[in-house]
Amino acid sequence: MIEVRNLTKRYGSFVAVNNVSFTVNDGEILGFLGPNGAGKTTTMNIITGYMSATSGDCIVNGFDILAEPEKAKKNIGYLPENPPLYGEMTVLEYLRFVADIKGVGKDARERAIEDIMETVRITEMEQRLAKNLSKGYRQRLGLAQAMLGNPDVMILDEPTIGLDPKQIIEMREVIKKLSKKHTVILSSHILQEVSAMCDRVIIIHRGRIVASDTTSKLSLKLSQGHKMLVRVKGELGKIIETLGQISVVREVRSEGSREPGSYDVTVTGDENTDIREAIFNVLAKKELPILLMRSLELTLEEIFLQVTTGEGVAVDQEADEGGDGGDRFSDEDFEEDEEEADEEDDDEEEDEAEGGDSE
Repeated sequence: MIEVRNLTKRYGSFVAVNNVSFTVNDGEILGFLGPNGAGKTTTMNIITGYMSATSGDCIVNGFDILAEPEKAKKNIGYLPENPPLYGEMTVLEYLRFVADIKGVGKDARERAIEDIMETVRITEMEQRLAKNLSKGYRQRLGLAQAMLGNPDVMILDEPTIGLDPKQIIEMREVIKKLSKKHTVILSSHILQEVSAMCDRVIIIHRGRIVASDTTSKLSLKLSQGHKMLVRVKGELGKIIETLGQISVVREVRSEGSREPGSYDVTVTGDENTDIREAIFNVLAKKELPILLMRSLELTLEEIFLQVTTGEGVAVDQEADEGGDGGDRFSDEDFEEDEEEADEEDDDEEEDEAEGGDSE
């Protein structure tokens, strides 16, 4: 289990991570997402003990990563974006070296290495030099070193980057198996992979968490009934014309016919607008019976774009469970912070210049 509480990281006046809090439960696969420069890698570096926080706490299986780093790190397996391999070592030599560093007992070492190589499917490469491995096998070897020592927590940064479709499927299967015995934090820019593998997602933007929940629940909260699939009995032209008369409807698109005499259409309304009642009323007036109407879930890509571009609202489970709710913010807030930081830097430079002149 991982608990991150009020985590903040500052570089001078710039805030890279701003009061971030979340929990990852045992056996859970958490997708950790964000645009470049959002603060996700900084957060992961703090969790793994590679970097210290300015303030806040990070607890890994009951151990504070700052107060008890050695005990906490024994519970963590880390796969960075670029695996830390020694090119002149063979796969087997490298894994024995890592097992030594992690203090894996000699009696259990060979069996553990054999099992892990089989799990990540690199057994046939055990005598090959690491520098001669393909990108896919380098990623697998990086995952193997993270698994050595049987840590309770696995932190994986871009584990499928550079892999071909077959390798991605294999890596996905391995990561899903890991969740049976480990807690997993997965960071990736490939959003469909996160959707396929993760139980829950956290999206971080400008150092703040802007969304935290399952993909389906985030979709429900953010779509608010503005995109519907409707099956209507009648002529297609009349259906599209009638639905197009609704003032808050932006688009009506035919999805074909699945039942004789009826058509499926996707109706998209203005954002933050519930269009269900308007659809029902306008079709009823034209005597066009509705056979089916359901809300269409947003994809993870759509959710990601909605909470990280323009003005967004923080969406998380804790708000629904009685918290204060999401803080509304805009890019202007951050631009003001950055302008203030720049002004402070300019003031410091002027002071230094004045000091130099006086000397």
